[in-house]
Amino acid sequence: MSMGLYLRASRPKPTCRLASLIGLLPLISACATVPLAQTGSLSSYERLAPTEGFFTDARVTVDKQAILAAKKARIIPTSFAASTKASLSDADRKVLANAVDRAVCVGLSDRFQIVSPPQVADLTVHVSIAGVVPTDETAVAASKVISVGTSVVTASGIVTTPIPIPSLRVPIGLGGIALEAEAVDPGGNQMAAMLWARGANSFTGKARVSPIGDAYELASAFGADFSELLVTGADPFTLRLPSLPSMEKVASLLGGAPKEAACEAFGRLGITDMLAGAIGLPPEWTDKGPQVGAGR
Repeated sequence: MSMGLYLRASRPKPTCRLASLIGLLPLISACATVPLAQTGSLSSYERLAPTEGFFTDARVTVDKQAILAAKKARIIPTSFAASTKASLSDADRKVLANAVDRAVCVGLSDRFQIVSPPQVADLTVHVSIAGVVPTDETAVAASKVISVGTSVVTASGIVTTPIPIPSLRVPIGLGGIALEAEAVDPGGNQMAAMLWARGANSFTGKARVSPIGDAYELASAFGADFSELLVTGADPFTLRLPSLPSMEKVASLLGGAPKEAACEAFGRLGITDMLAGAIGLPPEWTDKGPQVGAGR
């Protein structure tokens, strides 16, 4: 396939399909359309096979035996594909790319030792941001006003109902992100790869007043899916019983030290960022990005 080709599925987007399955109104099920993109950042696209969950459109390939035999991984900082057309500031690009790296690093730490040069890695991991659908900041702000108004009405007793009133986003200006990622062995041979795309919807997830608001929130979901592919050697979208997160991962999500010291290079998040996300503050206000002086 040629460079920059978009792989468009004829099926409805997963988030929209999920909304229709649970009987939500068309207004509620509105979601951002984010096509899978093939930009040429992967060493090969030949073995990628379609797979998807309710929320995500994806293509994956994995050499399970080789992946499970690997013990050490190196993360090359996430880059933006040249074909990414979204108009983002350098600061936004830096925050978004680092959020992807941090999520991948924390996820891989469940099984891998994360190393930096000159240490030799069994796998070298690289992610490329193939496309970003910017979030409409005005629409998010309006959604937050509606949410606050709903809370006030409910708390004041003006409306009494045994069923909680859901907090919905204005179904316009929803953002999203598409990424390409692979893990190669020391010889440069592809051991696993993933194309991943997801858009925000008006019913689930947090909304942040920032052009990268939705892409930033979805970065953690991508990191969880891609790292699971490498940790287990299996398609992360296959239905199976979910596993509980490790204590180290929970601690790092709450702002504690990551399990692998190399992940310090991507900075930490914690309660402050969680609270900021809950009220819709821009991620760059609380996420300071890569830790100064930390090696990669």
